[in-house]
Amino acid sequence: MQVKVINKSKNELPAYQTDGAAGLDLRADLPDPINLKPMERILVPTGLFLELPLGYEAQIRPRSGLAFKHGITVLNSPGTIDADYRGEIKILLVNLSDKPFLIESSERVAQMVISKHEQIEWKTVGRLEDSERSAGGFGSTGK
Repeated sequence: MQVKVINKSKNELPAYQTDGAAGLDLRADLPDPINLKPMERILVPTGLFLELPLGYEAQIRPRSGLAFKHGITVLNSPGTIDADYRGEIKILLVNLSDKPFLIESSERVAQMVISKHEQIEWKTVGRLEDSERSAGGFGSTGK
């Protein structure tokens, strides 16, 4: 699948790191480094603008290494970029650690997964079919 992109950053376009990778690493496009303090959140620009085909979305997800090693994660994970959005892709990061974290330009700060989706049409009914789980909620399926 081809996706139209404008790259206004000084970084190369995101690329899959391995043949089996689902996500493309997104890099910060910053004029100056940002010192992200503990419990602080920030929008990190990427300099990327996309035109996704209808029926697709881009999901913005944390990078596992940043999350595990430094407590840096995507706050609204996964963030959703709709097919009709044309603005700059920005990453909402939060520092959940007790130490500041320096974000430098070109740093890989998140990953993006392109996913197919459906739009639904509501069908109002008076009763739902029974299932094995039925109305069992949180923890109802055991450990």
